[in-house]
Amino acid sequence: MKILLVAINAKYIHSNPAVYSLLANAGEAKSHIEIAEYTINNYSDDILADIYKKAPDIIAMSCYVWNINLIKTLLPELKKVLPKADIWLGGPEVSYYPEMIMNEYPEVKGVMKGEGENTFAELANLYVKEDDNLKASKKLSQVRGLVVRKDNGSLEYTGVREESDFKDYKFLYEDLANFDNRIIYYESSRGCPFHCAYCLSAEDNKLRFKDIDKVFEELQFFLDNKVKQVKFIDRTFNSSSKHAMAVWQYILDNDNGITNFHFEVEADILSADELNLLAKMRPGLVQLEAGVQSTNKRSLEAINRHADIDKIAKNVKIIKDFGNIHIHLDLIAGLPFEDLESFKKSFDDVYKMAADNLQLGFLKLLKGTPIYEKTDEYEILYKKNANYEVLSTKWLKYKDILRLKDVEKVLEIYYNSGQFKNSISYLEGFFDSPFEIYSKLGDYYEKQGQFLKHSRIQNYEIIRAFVRDNNICDGEIFDELLTLDLYLRENMKKRPDFAKEMIVQKGKNVHVEVFGRDIIKLVKEGINDKTATAYKFDYENRSPLTNEAFLSKEKLGTER
Repeated sequence: MKILLVAINAKYIHSNPAVYSLLANAGEAKSHIEIAEYTINNYSDDILADIYKKAPDIIAMSCYVWNINLIKTLLPELKKVLPKADIWLGGPEVSYYPEMIMNEYPEVKGVMKGEGENTFAELANLYVKEDDNLKASKKLSQVRGLVVRKDNGSLEYTGVREESDFKDYKFLYEDLANFDNRIIYYESSRGCPFHCAYCLSAEDNKLRFKDIDKVFEELQFFLDNKVKQVKFIDRTFNSSSKHAMAVWQYILDNDNGITNFHFEVEADILSADELNLLAKMRPGLVQLEAGVQSTNKRSLEAINRHADIDKIAKNVKIIKDFGNIHIHLDLIAGLPFEDLESFKKSFDDVYKMAADNLQLGFLKLLKGTPIYEKTDEYEILYKKNANYEVLSTKWLKYKDILRLKDVEKVLEIYYNSGQFKNSISYLEGFFDSPFEIYSKLGDYYEKQGQFLKHSRIQNYEIIRAFVRDNNICDGEIFDELLTLDLYLRENMKKRPDFAKEMIVQKGKNVHVEVFGRDIIKLVKEGINDKTATAYKFDYENRSPLTNEAFLSKEKLGTER
């Protein structure tokens, strides 16, 4: 008996903690189980062939919004080439409306509803002990938490499985052989106390925590193995201040100088004690992500968020002033009661918080979420197939969505990349609002037909052309700021056309540039001191947060 757990990830660097947790907690059936991981960039024919060659008796597929379309493509073909294999599905894309996909795809033997560890363990052990699909199928009704296709084709729901004791689950990672150059996902709690209407955790408000000593033991495994990044998938990590403080204190006390830990938090409920502890972290030890989503009060009420926007802004500023933590903020376009003008304000409000990364996302109508049930009331049109992204609402038209899509693209290039920090900061003084910069830059990209993948230098050249074509600011100053931004990130082998031929010194790990003014005084103080000034870029000493070269002023006249 061979059971194949199939995970199809969005990117190679991702892993699927769900299938590893199912394997770790499978009990006696564990020796009969194998994991097969692919990505959505693999051809479906290649995945089909690989699964066939593994010759499984049972195929269990982990279904999410990013892979469900590919899985649907595979289902009919898998049954053709492996007709005796039972196909099982689990995960959020099938768990809430299992009958829907089972009626559409008769190849599916059954769906595991909800949390899967105990359900899968019982199911897998039933198959292994019977070692005969026909015998096993007669006993499937005994396994709680399943929707099963009976021999006559009808569907049977075996009943609700009682919620498990999360703290008893086994550790996912026995070894890290399969995780080189991949993100490690870790879960120290399940559930969420909040009820955001667009989130699958809206109805799962019972928080369950692992024993803190077990968390410490598992974190130490990552630290001992010098894992590059551990990404916590707890829905709201600081929902329990006691738990958050204990974990943060542990990673502070046991820092290995390498591992970075990523946490999703509610920024407005960060306490003074939590902030004081975060202030002590090594630069790069911790990074935080916080959802703001909107600053429109009516929109926030409609999605059951009760965030204190002023407190978010205050705490983000405190964290930024620490200078040791990368912080990422999220916005969602397409929320109820948010038209284009309202979204512009939300964008500007959050942009002014000066996070390291501002993620502009679009509402997704996920099955099982409260907002999914209100699509008619809000006149929401969305994509039929995954990712179910909003196309329009009562307040936001499709043309507005397209405009925001252009804003999203240039925001990724010119803000979130971190490659244009000083150039963009300078441009902000010549526009009425931050949104206007990216809106007009997006329009420029669209009109010029520039929405293609470009090299780093090409992106510099495009924004330079945008500034000059629209006569936005002093072109000479802007060229020097582009040069500053470029060399902060990379010791370029080929000098860009917009940089002056004024190199004082260049080496493998150092570059000295002479600017026509004190460029850093201009950046930090806004003073245009037209005194030729040399700055050294030291690439051996980079910022652990931004990866920028260490910058220092050099005396002129020391050229080599």
